[in-house]
Amino acid sequence: MATIMNENERFHLKIKNDDVGRYVILPGDPGRVPKIAEYLDNAVQIAQNREYNIYTGYLKGEKVSVCSTGIGGPSAAIAVEELIDSGADTFIRVGTSGGIDLTVFGGDLIIAEAAIRAEGTSY
Repeated sequence: MATIMNENERFHLKIKNDDVGRYVILPGDPGRVPKIAEYLDNAVQIAQNREYNIYTGYLKGEKVSVCSTGIGGPSAAIAVEELIDSGADTFIRVGTSGGIDLTVFGGDLIIAEAAIRAEGTSY
């Protein structure tokens, strides 16, 4: 009987062990992934499935991946869990975000030190 499961491939990301580096940059929008990957050496698209677009290349000799997470906590959680299962351990989230500080305007660069965990997934 045919199966949709492949024990060597992650179900949602469609990646295998060693497809990604231990360092992963996480934009939400899949369209941003190839733009970020342009800054990596020898970057290639590893997989694309639904909101997940994954490229892997090298930065100063270190294997680095870029993986979109889609919108919201649940799809980001799926991506991070499957990336960890594939060998990643360090993540940098880049992209847009909501905020409550009225002195921050669209286009401002923010390096967050903390976040409000009110979405439910991170609990």
